[in-house]
Amino acid sequence: MPVEVFALMDLTSALNPEAIFATLADLIAINSVNPNYPGGPGEAALSAYVGEFFRKNSIPFEVQPVFSDRSNIIARLGGGDGGRTLVLEAHMDTASEQGMSVDPFRPAREGNLMYGRGSCDTKGGLAAMMHALKLLKDLRLRPDASVILAATVDEEYSFRGVLKFLENGVAADGAIVAEPTELETVVASKGCLRWRLRARGRTAHSSKPHLGVNAICKMAHVIVALEERFSLSASRKHSLLGSPTLNVGVIQGGIQVNQVPEFCVIEVDRRVLPGETREEIQQQFADLLGELQQTDPALDIEMEPPMLEDFPLETSDKARIVQVATEVCQLMHRPCRLVGVPFASDASKIARAGIPSIIWGPGNIDRAHARDEYVELDQVVLATELYARTILAF
Repeated sequence: MPVEVFALMDLTSALNPEAIFATLADLIAINSVNPNYPGGPGEAALSAYVGEFFRKNSIPFEVQPVFSDRSNIIARLGGGDGGRTLVLEAHMDTASEQGMSVDPFRPAREGNLMYGRGSCDTKGGLAAMMHALKLLKDLRLRPDASVILAATVDEEYSFRGVLKFLENGVAADGAIVAEPTELETVVASKGCLRWRLRARGRTAHSSKPHLGVNAICKMAHVIVALEERFSLSASRKHSLLGSPTLNVGVIQGGIQVNQVPEFCVIEVDRRVLPGETREEIQQQFADLLGELQQTDPALDIEMEPPMLEDFPLETSDKARIVQVATEVCQLMHRPCRLVGVPFASDASKIARAGIPSIIWGPGNIDRAHARDEYVELDQVVLATELYARTILAF
């Protein structure tokens, strides 16, 4: 459907904000903390709710098992013969609720805000996508493009839900991933590489530390060298993403205070720019360790294989999904900037499967995983209309 045609449609008056808010509240009230975090029950109850939503609204869907008790929900709206296919994707799992200052599963509405775990990341976007499909169904609008809505599991831990969705090949021409971007169009994001470094020492009594080799002290020198070397090499910049980053987030070592520790382990998080490779990054670290070992023969350290590799996202501004999203924003008098974000999402996996992808959703990423997580309700309603209009124009 040409942009100039759908622009004349009055979708705004057809929206039912209170119905969207009710769905969002229901989603928040269902505990879907990822089971890899303490006490997390997983997404089973939420999958059932999302599936029932589509059943009640006569929108075809399927249940796609990912783990024995955790399933994606895949809904579809058919388009015109030979038309394009657009994927909408949002994850159902959340971060842990521990440490929250608000009741995590009792959605609280205060003015334009709704509080609760997952409200921002990313149940606000999921509710908007669900109601975008419902809006088109209720209005009996059959877009030229077919739509696949994938509500996936496990984004907060290892991305197994989106990988399962893509496993057998998904033929699509574009994708929107609903992470909190304050409805700015994200076309680039950093990747992530995580691995462990393990230092080995020799134990001794703490009264005679010279008889041992302190693995913690050895690792301390390594950490300082990593920080110094990285600060010198971080001059590389991306126009939308800035520089890569390095963080040592976990350190473990020793058994007791009166013993020279014989081991120390750190976990490194390296954020990756488009164009950087795992091999390149790990070789840089291996070279540094080799230099340190030449100056300190007692340094015995091993770099383990990556425990997580997530690829960066970089979508061309010539991609149809980018151009259509920009046109929709212009028609709705919305900001049309193309931006980058430092966080990872399912979008990079979809893009690597050959589907040009953007990240586009309600809420501010600074509220994701926060003690007082909330989402702006006007953004959720606006997202519903933006998604619906993008489907029609795609």
